[in-house]
Amino acid sequence: MKELLYLEVPTPNTLAVRAWLQETFEPAVGTAIATVDGLRLEFPHPSEASALPRALSVFVWSLQRTTYLKAYRWGDTPLPQEARLIRQLEQQIRQTFPPTFPELPPFAPAQETIFEALAAHFPKTVTYFQRMPNGKADLERVYWWEKRWRDSVRSPKAPRQVIFRQMEPLPAVAVADSTTDPSETFDIVYVGGALGIIHAAVMASLGYRVLMIERLPFGRMHREWNISRAEFQSLIDLGLFTEAEFESLIAREYEDGYNKFFDANNPAVAKAPVLHTPTVLNVALNSEALLKRCGEKLLAAGGTIWDETEFEQAQVGDEGVTIQVRDRTTDTPKIASGRLLIDAMGTASPIAWQLNNGRAFDSVCPTVGACVSGGFEPEVWDSTYGDVLFSHGDISRGRQLIWELFPSQGKELTIYLFHYHQVHPDNPGSLLTMYEDFFHILPEYRRCNLDKLTWRKPTFGYIPGYFSLGKDDRTVAFDRLVAIGDAASLQSPLVFTGFGSLIRNLARLTNLLDMALRHDLLKAKHLNQIRAFQSNVAVTWLFSKGMMVPTGQVIPPARVNSMLNTFFGILESEEPAVADRFIKDRATWSEFNRMALTAASKNPALLWWIWQLAGTQDLLRWLGSYLNYTLQTFLLWLFSWFPGWLNQNRGWVEKTHPALCF
Repeated sequence: MKELLYLEVPTPNTLAVRAWLQETFEPAVGTAIATVDGLRLEFPHPSEASALPRALSVFVWSLQRTTYLKAYRWGDTPLPQEARLIRQLEQQIRQTFPPTFPELPPFAPAQETIFEALAAHFPKTVTYFQRMPNGKADLERVYWWEKRWRDSVRSPKAPRQVIFRQMEPLPAVAVADSTTDPSETFDIVYVGGALGIIHAAVMASLGYRVLMIERLPFGRMHREWNISRAEFQSLIDLGLFTEAEFESLIAREYEDGYNKFFDANNPAVAKAPVLHTPTVLNVALNSEALLKRCGEKLLAAGGTIWDETEFEQAQVGDEGVTIQVRDRTTDTPKIASGRLLIDAMGTASPIAWQLNNGRAFDSVCPTVGACVSGGFEPEVWDSTYGDVLFSHGDISRGRQLIWELFPSQGKELTIYLFHYHQVHPDNPGSLLTMYEDFFHILPEYRRCNLDKLTWRKPTFGYIPGYFSLGKDDRTVAFDRLVAIGDAASLQSPLVFTGFGSLIRNLARLTNLLDMALRHDLLKAKHLNQIRAFQSNVAVTWLFSKGMMVPTGQVIPPARVNSMLNTFFGILESEEPAVADRFIKDRATWSEFNRMALTAASKNPALLWWIWQLAGTQDLLRWLGSYLNYTLQTFLLWLFSWFPGWLNQNRGWVEKTHPALCF
């Protein structure tokens, strides 16, 4: 037998595809005979002595809430008009079952519950959110987050202005009833209390007067955090936590992590064994306990927290910044003043959108999942192990779905489903659609009965990605304002962990921010240097680009898995430390080049596959990033003596030339 066609039909209604094959499709040649899973096209055989008929077998099956189709020829001899027949089948089935991108259903809170609004569109999502302790409120958060995301992606208008200079007229906002004295001034005002609270606690411990503004009740988290011991060490070195405190925050530490991508349909050169990464994301933290502890440390250091408070706008002057917010519990306005405003509002930050003229990021990672605390059979999963990156099927409705699974406290598991997504107005990326997929296909990924699982809470979000060309190609600051975390598109291109990226860069960010405040280096030209740009991360961004299926483009279903297996197979053949450094964004120039050359020689088609997915423009952008990476590597080698010299002479250099030292 010879495979002639493999394609994905982007619909979960496999029965409709089978019915179309059997009842509607009229092949140009051959005699059609219905089969259990599709049809068989038979052709007269020139010799009666043949044991098998001359035939083309077409069949469909369902996986990951989509439909796959294959066509096989029986025998080695081409059939009459074979190529024409395959083209006809592919063209007609794509016309009949085109990709669809459903709109968000309307929701009127005054007239219906979120469950009533979504039940007809996302039945499994409604069913299992109803079984979570705060399911109604959490599903509303998913809905409104997706709505805001869709609006921001599709809006043709300029981003809403929320940052103004002192001489600019402010939109009318009533502040007469403000409960805060405008003369009260903080050193730093943070907006966004997830990643923001960690940095705020560090800066408060250095003696700065800090205000934290959080839209939700403080300490509520819709994402869990995993990290390694070596990465968390930076928080211990900064004095925010002791070793004992860190141990108390660990929910679970697993023995090994697996990385494996589905390869049943890959060519032989693109199959790979499991990549073991025992020190990547292997420590599951109790995220809510971590936030609570940071909040306690912030308050103990004299800081202030305003939770359930919505940021509205800020006015920047020569001497400080005035922030206007609204208390969501009383719907009353409040104002605060500070020397510096830090944006930690994440993907949907209106500040980031304004500063970058609506181009806050190039791509996004829609992520959904849940924490479950029991219900898996013992033989299904050993909770001393985790899945770091795993796929159990090929491209599904224009997305390569990837799972993560991390053990947590007791019998708890945190499970994520995500995909790398190129943002498009017609296809912004839907959290609710992903959740419906999650609940449908979780039993395919890990054998389970959803009704026997104990659902603790959902985990979800839009995690941004940015294709950096250099350290100055993205605005992360304004006078007296700087962005951190997801608002600054600070993330890892492979595992998209903004938390880990922030922690890895926290010491440098803290050191520079402390110097900027001490010497009043708070202009945009100074603050734009407080970023965590890494030239090696800019280069590896191409790998995440290669995992995105552009809207409207059709590629072979196994293509992304083939690319991933090619490269992860090479990582598996390297020393464990090399894979660890690569996934943690610490790969060296020589390691990157060695692995890239090995991949190209092992699978020359890889270069063409990347070109198809990335396109000429992005490949040229990547080439610029690679040349910059090479230059930075050379300069670091050439001036390798300089950091030591600066540390020895920092006292007088900073005192006499603070801006130069900065």
